[in-house]
Amino acid sequence: MNRYHARWVVPVTAPPIADGTVVEHDGRITFVGRRVDAPPGADHDLGNVVLVPGLVNTHAHLDLSVMRGFLEDLTFPEWIRTLTRARRAVLDPDALLDSARLSLVEAVRAGITTVAETSASGVAMAAFREAGVRGITYQEVFGPDPGQCDDAVRDLRGHVDRLRALETPLARLGISPHAPYSVSDRLFAASARLALDERLPMAIHIAESADEERYVATATGDFADSQRDRGFDMRPRGRSPVAMLHAAGALAPGPLLIHCVRVDAGDIALIAAAGCTVAHCPAANAKLGHGIAPLSELLGAGITVGLGSDSVAGNNRMDLLEEARLAALLQRARSGDPLRISAAEALELATIGGARALGLESEIGSLEPGKAADLAAFSLEAVPATPTTDPITALIFSLSARDAVLTMVAGEPRMIEGRVLAEPAGLRDRVQRAAERLAGWRVAN
Repeated sequence: MNRYHARWVVPVTAPPIADGTVVEHDGRITFVGRRVDAPPGADHDLGNVVLVPGLVNTHAHLDLSVMRGFLEDLTFPEWIRTLTRARRAVLDPDALLDSARLSLVEAVRAGITTVAETSASGVAMAAFREAGVRGITYQEVFGPDPGQCDDAVRDLRGHVDRLRALETPLARLGISPHAPYSVSDRLFAASARLALDERLPMAIHIAESADEERYVATATGDFADSQRDRGFDMRPRGRSPVAMLHAAGALAPGPLLIHCVRVDAGDIALIAAAGCTVAHCPAANAKLGHGIAPLSELLGAGITVGLGSDSVAGNNRMDLLEEARLAALLQRARSGDPLRISAAEALELATIGGARALGLESEIGSLEPGKAADLAAFSLEAVPATPTTDPITALIFSLSARDAVLTMVAGEPRMIEGRVLAEPAGLRDRVQRAAERLAGWRVAN
């Protein structure tokens, strides 16, 4: 047995423990409590740290880290189009795999032990296996033309069959009909049926932007104009994006709904009734000018919410403590209420909330005997965290990803004192060269 001692142990589902210990055996937690009460074992004294469950990132695009800083100062439709064109023109499967590898290096360096990612490439499954990181790959499917539906589903089934062979207890598979501007109602319905038939988790980007809302509700705006240019018959599809999903039957599997920035009381009622969960991405929503999601209202309706970084192509970094801090601060600014989203509630969003949003709460998200030993430790030695009398407040309002000193997945250390143990040789140089090719493409185009 391994005994991990810390100045503070924060189980999340129980009060913080001063001078606490977490005991791990065969990848599982066997004890959480005071050091003086811990059973015997091999000692690992982490020192002046806060030891918490590994952080859970409920939404990322791992194969896009190569585009960090590439898509700045664009409208959202321009951002989407530029990303799509550049990826097709420049990035081969090897570059996308290296990009996913680098994203997981960043995640592990930040105390993140679980990542739910969406991508069309599917390369993250291999990256998860290599890095020993827990994750879900939601295989994306696209098809705005209803006539494409059968072919799109056939291709999706092929990807599912291929990627299922790569699943492990850590690396799991789901599907993701991408978004209203890239998926027809017919394809949303077919994807939901596939998810139910194959017992696959499903994720959907929804209610993210004003452009998407106009596209669905009034068939106007940049997305609609682009589709008309392609010869599509554009008509309003619903009162709102969430109402459109409901009418198409796409809420039936209880999918993870990514963003939910532009939702009203009626949408929230539909989400709650269907048992959907939400991935809240405050930094990316703000950076792309989408707005502030009504997080307090979602939680007040009993909806399970986790935090996501989104891609670093939009956010520029993967820092779940910063997402938790922003989640609290933006809700207080939005409401004018300094009591909205406490530090403890924000930490829950980054841990057990994310685990519940992904259906993994029996395995991860809190420090409890029987759960997987997914751990993260954050140093309290930095000046912004000194003095410290409340470890949860320190985590959310003072610390950041840079303060992570230990990341462990299923009892296996993945990062120690800033050194990621499984970073492939030459990875950063290869991703840098791919980024330079993207920069060259941008100049030429």
